[in-house]
Amino acid sequence: MGKLLAFGEIMLRLSPPGRELLLQTPRFDVWVAGAEANVVTALAKLGHDVGIATRVPDNDLGRSAITTLRGHGVDTAAIRFGGDRMGLYFVTSGAGMRATEVIYDRAGSSFAEAPVDAWDWDTLLAGVDRLHLSGITPALGPVPAESAIAAAEAASTRGIPVSFDGNWRGKLWERWESDPRGILTRLVAHADLMFGNHRDIALLLGRDFSGEGEDRRREACDAAFAAFPKLQTIASTARHVEHVDLNRLSARIDTRDAHAQTEEVVLAGIVDRIGGGDAFAAGVLHGLRSGGDIAQAAATGLALTALKHSLPGDAALFRQADIDAYLAGGLDVRR
Repeated sequence: MGKLLAFGEIMLRLSPPGRELLLQTPRFDVWVAGAEANVVTALAKLGHDVGIATRVPDNDLGRSAITTLRGHGVDTAAIRFGGDRMGLYFVTSGAGMRATEVIYDRAGSSFAEAPVDAWDWDTLLAGVDRLHLSGITPALGPVPAESAIAAAEAASTRGIPVSFDGNWRGKLWERWESDPRGILTRLVAHADLMFGNHRDIALLLGRDFSGEGEDRRREACDAAFAAFPKLQTIASTARHVEHVDLNRLSARIDTRDAHAQTEEVVLAGIVDRIGGGDAFAAGVLHGLRSGGDIAQAAATGLALTALKHSLPGDAALFRQADIDAYLAGGLDVRR
């Protein structure tokens, strides 16, 4: 295998300690975050050759983010310095029947203000065998949207597969006069692997799907496969929220002629669900890049996202042994 390269913004996540409200006390826990950074961090922990292309300010915040990613095993050679500020977001963790809340502070960030021609794709894609993108980058504004499309086009032109995670962020799209359907359709047109469910596909195709459960998901996948000739695989999760600390989750992978569906697992005593979708994407990519079939990849994706729910912060920092223990049902103390 070559290298998997992700393209997207690295941010800092600030959260009140425990389950306090924002500024209930004057303290924050801080983590390096960002959807694409979470994916490559998880993959690096699982032994894959990964890197990320992004831009951060040349100050202590930007350099600390680079140091953190490098410490997890991510290749940071494609990170550029520029701009004046680090993108931030604040997460107030929910409890019981109080939902978790997110506040973004990303306007004018170094990455969001990087011009389209800041990215030399001839250099950045050398030795790369997969480009990973998400729908968060184009949601940041018209210039990041064009940069994401340029990245997908550059990879496609070079025969490099593109994976795309829908990652719908309505609060970001609403900040500008955006065309989510038009922009996301241009990106998915280059993808062979998509992470998204029937709602993501409904947005792309401008239509609803009438079935229930697995039938609706398959109907949506068939419609997406018909609309996007390059698309070969769609991975998704289904979540049922009982309360903040108790969710039920299953995973599914559809190809053009087959599918794999996991059993639903109960996630009790949830520590932090933020980043769970990124962990699922990393788990599926890990399974597929390790030679597994779609059933193994779905199970691995579900295992990694389940483990992520046990960990504060955004990234899944687990090894293969942790996934193996989870799949084996090993909840006793490992001595």
